[in-house]
Amino acid sequence: MLIGVPREVKNHEYRVGLVPASVRELVGHGHRVLVETGAGAGTGFPDAAYAAAGAAIAPNAAGVFATAELVVKVKEPQPEEWRQLRPGQLLFTYLHLAPDPEQTRGLMESRCTAIAYETVTSPEGGLPLLAPMSEVAGRMAIQVGARCLEKEMGGAGILLSGVPGVPGARVAILGGGVVGSNAARIAAGMRARVTVLDRSARVLDALDREFAGHIATLFATTEAVEQAVTEADLVIGAVLVPGAAAPKLVTRAMLGGMRPGSVLVDVAIDQGGCFETSRPTTHAEPTFLVDGIIHYCVTNMPGAVARTSAVALNNATLPFILQLAEKGFPRALAENAHLAQGLNVFGGRVVHPAVAAALGEAPLPLATALAGCGGA
Repeated sequence: MLIGVPREVKNHEYRVGLVPASVRELVGHGHRVLVETGAGAGTGFPDAAYAAAGAAIAPNAAGVFATAELVVKVKEPQPEEWRQLRPGQLLFTYLHLAPDPEQTRGLMESRCTAIAYETVTSPEGGLPLLAPMSEVAGRMAIQVGARCLEKEMGGAGILLSGVPGVPGARVAILGGGVVGSNAARIAAGMRARVTVLDRSARVLDALDREFAGHIATLFATTEAVEQAVTEADLVIGAVLVPGAAAPKLVTRAMLGGMRPGSVLVDVAIDQGGCFETSRPTTHAEPTFLVDGIIHYCVTNMPGAVARTSAVALNNATLPFILQLAEKGFPRALAENAHLAQGLNVFGGRVVHPAVAAALGEAPLPLATALAGCGGA
């Protein structure tokens, strides 16, 4: 199979769909890889590294989209990208379609087959292709939150760790999954006062055991969320409903009870955000103020640490890319039910039920798509 890797064009996105080590694996399995020139520059991988791994170098993205059977990316295609997709072409990347009807329509009109990293599942019930970036984003959330609390950033002038005689910042983490648990590790390691809220007693028990009581855990009732948010200096939004839009857990009214200069970091922004006042931002302009509260809502947080993120992502995606390249569609999905859960758009229709529900679309049954029907 001919696998194409275009350079990412989203604002300040430096990651790359395939690193040279992955290219070498694919070429070793008899596949061809076409990489747009400069695609790996932001991660420190020059064209020469790709050529040494066996890739051909394309002078522009058009050459990649025009010839590749499988396009591997990191972030959702931008308008200039989805317009280059063609019927039957495989696209494998993060999509986050639930809050993005424009992109969804673009993919439907292209009639490509779009498989989303974020809805591929694991036998244990996890999201193995989302987890690496969730780990990065969770750890980064504390890092950027601590920076935003500094006075020159508009924050309240609070040191996350505190010092002897002065307590550390109060950090509330909404959601105890991969993002939340990683955020808690970093915040607790920096001696902040950490509270994690979740609706799963199992998750709260696991966190309590891991941290041996050094963080607080709360069942996430509306009252508990409101109290934790209004008392916090830094709030991390770490909730996830796979494929669906994130629930709005923090209302604008809650902001009125917070100290001016407090910080909200919405890691759920890719799925629409879990704060009522959130709106997507970029690394170029990462924050904005609402009622005196700093909001950090960058939709591609891990792009700031592109090399770490790209390698971690490839460690997770490579086995699935090999399956798609070796078997093609729909055999790879028919033989791997977990990969099949990643199918979001096929033949001009939305397939994933949660995405369809969020967008008000009637979903195309997965079985129909895998049978090669549905107007492809």
